[in-house]
Amino acid sequence: MHSSAFDLPENLFRKADPALIAGDEAHFAAIAMTLEQSIAELSERLDTELKASARRGQAAMDRDLEVHRLNARLRVLSRFGLDLCLGHMVATDDPTPVYVGRLGLTDSAGRRLLLDWRSPAAEPFFGATHANPMGLASRRRYRWKRGRISDYWDEVFTPDGLADHAALDDQSAFIASLGSSRSPRMRDVLSTIQADQDAVIRAGSRGTLVVDGGPGTGKTVVALHRSAYLLYSDPRLGHRRGGVLFVGPSGPYLAYVADVLPSLGEEGVQTCMLRDLVAEGASATLETDPEVARLKSSAGLVHAIEPAVRFYEETPTEGMTVQTHWSEIWLSPEDWAEAFDAPEPGTPHNDARDQVWEKLVAILVSKDDSEASPEMLRKSLLQNRELVTTFNRGWPVIDAADLVGDLWSVPAYLRRCAPSLHPDEVRRLQRAEPAAWTVSDLPLLDAARRRLGDPEVSRRKRRHDASVAAEEEYRSHVIESLLAADDDGEGAVTMLSGDDLRDSLIDESTMPSVDPDLLAGPFAHIVVDEAQELTDAEWQMLLSRCPSRSFTVVGDRAQARHGFTESWPDRLTRVGLDRITVSSLTINYRTPEEVMAEAEPVIRAVLPDANVPTSIRRSDIPVVHGSAADLDSTLDVWLAAHGEGIACVIGAGQAFRARPRVRSLTPELSKGLEFDLVVLIDPEAFGTGIEGAVDRYVAMTRATQQLVILTSDGLFD
Repeated sequence: MHSSAFDLPENLFRKADPALIAGDEAHFAAIAMTLEQSIAELSERLDTELKASARRGQAAMDRDLEVHRLNARLRVLSRFGLDLCLGHMVATDDPTPVYVGRLGLTDSAGRRLLLDWRSPAAEPFFGATHANPMGLASRRRYRWKRGRISDYWDEVFTPDGLADHAALDDQSAFIASLGSSRSPRMRDVLSTIQADQDAVIRAGSRGTLVVDGGPGTGKTVVALHRSAYLLYSDPRLGHRRGGVLFVGPSGPYLAYVADVLPSLGEEGVQTCMLRDLVAEGASATLETDPEVARLKSSAGLVHAIEPAVRFYEETPTEGMTVQTHWSEIWLSPEDWAEAFDAPEPGTPHNDARDQVWEKLVAILVSKDDSEASPEMLRKSLLQNRELVTTFNRGWPVIDAADLVGDLWSVPAYLRRCAPSLHPDEVRRLQRAEPAAWTVSDLPLLDAARRRLGDPEVSRRKRRHDASVAAEEEYRSHVIESLLAADDDGEGAVTMLSGDDLRDSLIDESTMPSVDPDLLAGPFAHIVVDEAQELTDAEWQMLLSRCPSRSFTVVGDRAQARHGFTESWPDRLTRVGLDRITVSSLTINYRTPEEVMAEAEPVIRAVLPDANVPTSIRRSDIPVVHGSAADLDSTLDVWLAAHGEGIACVIGAGQAFRARPRVRSLTPELSKGLEFDLVVLIDPEAFGTGIEGAVDRYVAMTRATQQLVILTSDGLFD
């Protein structure tokens, strides 16, 4: 016998009335049967694809994409089971409930069992309000726990929808769900997306959408769900057209949200921090000199990379006689200029070397009047040391790290490339260890690497060409042997004499290759969370990866550690974005009133016009002030009283003693996260001015239940 999908506690016994849930039980039984069939069919199809004979070219790519698609859907169906279902809605003109899920699901007869949450038809489930019911009579949302429904609540939008609904106190039920215990990973909130959030999630992808909101307004929820929604709804953003890049502020943040996108059925979004975009970012430290950090935050200094590269693209101004094994060829200054103009616009410097060399060789071959074949001439020219040396001097291979390092160690080079810098600023930017990379260097390293390209590309291309040539020679030898053994000169063997078939026998997939940089782009859309922290220089790293300028920019001006006095449109227009629309989230769903009452004066003191959101719930737990000596006892008492949930100590530094369900973070690393209990240690020591106030405000507003502020005895009176 099929067990019930409902596991309601005793205090909700009225909701277990069969008159209220029998329809759901029947529908869940149909979902369970279809899920079982779908998983079996998907497993069989995946097994068939994996066992299929090897393919090449486009066929191999199509097969890999199909395997990836089947795997992704199989993982989601296997992971969730019945809790794929978020709830159902009933329209005013049709009493049949429409069930909404993480994915669409259809049974073998073609009956729609689940409507994908991202489809336009599912929008009323999230967007309907009493002011705008969007054609709904009622809506039911489920709360799942360990694969069964632990609670549900109904919302009624018309008088006709009042019949047979047991949970009409929808707001209190929703608010109660906001106070549930946190875990090390962001909890599933898809079924509780609110109308203001859903409107932002479903906004179009053209141009730049700014999602501006204070702590607890669900900015991160919106950013993640919008990523999944756009990939589903906008064919222009599909993986074959670039896909979506999601940029978060820190490693702890990315770990916290790691489960969200897979839980939405979307595994194709690339996620990273800004420092992940550059290899040197893994070990880069913070810039210790604030003035140097300010100078490097400018987009203008990033633009100095272009003249820095052009400095190494100097056309030889003198002609030369080039000797081959058979002739002497005059190479004029005009010939050099023609060769140096050969690269196509936008070709990276190192990649362009081959184009310049090929053009140079073509010019020399066209001028040669000997009887040597073009191929023999090419080999001879490669052995001409004077020609190769002159070419390398005019267009050398350059490494990005060397180029940027020279800017910080050769003052004359920096002055030439960034003439707007004052001599004092040039001196200040110089350092003893050019390669001692800081986070502030990363935008310049990124710009240099994109402008230069891979310094090894020419060597790899030559190795690849040599491998292909060797393969062709070997295949030709085998084919000639087969043809020679074919006495009558008829039959299938004679087909091997065709050039097309010979070429098709070359398996270039076996040739040397390089794994693509998955973060190099271009991307069709980029989502940036905590975007208020990005400098103008850092924005260039993202703009270079998204030519369409299609962005979702998520942030809060009041949480900018280094100040954010201008408007979002002014800031983003300056860095190079356009078609900017700002959507504001003003309701604080996370932080209790008690905590916000303590935090609001902190940020208002330095930013009177800060967008401080309005909390919609109380925890009835006052903010506690005490001594830092009470940290251990505070945590012990809380852990003993709470079997679930996560606490975070902010500002303890090395003094923190590790224990289960308690984390220790700096204010900066806590950004974007949330915890049941937050304990601040000496918050006044976080700093002064805007940076200190922002750090205190951010740290305070991580709490979903309780805030405790502890200070060292005698440190602050």
